[in-house]
Amino acid sequence: MRRWHLTAALLALSLISLFVGVQRISPADLFRLDSEAWQTFWISRLPRLISIVIAGASMSVCGLIMQQLTRNKFVSPTTAGTMDSAKVGILVAMLLFTTSAPLVKMAVAFVFAFAGTLLFMQILNRIRFKDAIFVPLVGIMVGNVISSIATFIAYKYDLVQNISSWLQGDFSGVLMGRYELMYISVPMMAAAYLYANKFTLAGMGEEFSVNLGLSYKRVVYLGLAIVALSSSAIILTVGTIPFLGLIIPNIVSLYLGDHLKRTLPHTALLGAVFVLACDILGRIVIYPYEIPVNLTVGVIGSVVFLYLLMRRRAYGE
Repeated sequence: MRRWHLTAALLALSLISLFVGVQRISPADLFRLDSEAWQTFWISRLPRLISIVIAGASMSVCGLIMQQLTRNKFVSPTTAGTMDSAKVGILVAMLLFTTSAPLVKMAVAFVFAFAGTLLFMQILNRIRFKDAIFVPLVGIMVGNVISSIATFIAYKYDLVQNISSWLQGDFSGVLMGRYELMYISVPMMAAAYLYANKFTLAGMGEEFSVNLGLSYKRVVYLGLAIVALSSSAIILTVGTIPFLGLIIPNIVSLYLGDHLKRTLPHTALLGAVFVLACDILGRIVIYPYEIPVNLTVGVIGSVVFLYLLMRRRAYGE
C-alpha cells in the first residue's frame, strides 16, 4: 500500500462523506447555489469531515509514538491510561471551571493526561517482566483504577450521565464553532514528524540513547506531551475512539517496517481513512439514523486487534 493509494482513498471517502447524511445535498445543489445546501455544507458537513481526518490521523500518530517510546506494539493512549486520565481532567474541569472556555478545560485535561501517561511510564520502568501482552495489561489496569476514581467522583456530584455522553465518540454533534480546538493536533503531528528520529533513538533505551548524545528524558517528555495534548483535544471535542492508536500503527508496520519517520505519514493517512470509512458506515447502516463512530471503530478494531494477537502467536510458534 503506497502513500498515493491512501491519499486517493482519503479523497474519495472525503467526497462521499460530504454528501452522506440525513439531509440530502448533492453537488448539483451546490452548483445551483442552493442556500440551504450551502448552509448545511459549511456548518455541518465540512467541519465534520475536517474533524474526522484530524482525529483519525492524530490518534494514530499518538499510538505510534507510544509504541516507539515503550518498545511495545500493543501500547496506545487507550491502553496506557492516557484517555482515562483525560477523563478525570475533563470531570475536574466540569466541577471547578464550569463556565470557562473550552481551551481552559483542555488545559486541565492535558495536565491530567500527561500525569497519567507519565505514571504508566514510571510503572513500566520498574517492571522487569516486559512481555508484549503483559505491558498493555498493566496500562489497562492503571487506566481502570483512574477511570474508577472518575466514576466515583461523577456519582458523588451526579455527573455520570454528563460525562458518559461527553466521552462517547461521535461526530454527529460537530458543527462550525465547536470543533476548532482540534486544530491544536495539527502542529503536534508536525512536531512528531520533526522529532521522529529522536523518538526512534529514545525507543532503543535510555542507556543506549544517552551514549549517542540524546537528551533521553527531554525527548520522552516531549513525546508524552504530544500524545497527551492531542488526546485531550480529541476527547474534549468528539469523545473517545477505541483501538485506533493500537491497530493502525501495527497495520502499517506489517507492510512498511518500523522506520518511524517513514511510517508516520502512512500511519496518519491510514488512520484518517479508517475513521472516515467507519463514520460513513455508521451513517448508512441504519439510515436515516446513525451509529456512533466509537461503536463502529470498536467493533472493527476489536476484530483487527484479535487478528494481530493471533498472528503474533502463530509467528511466535
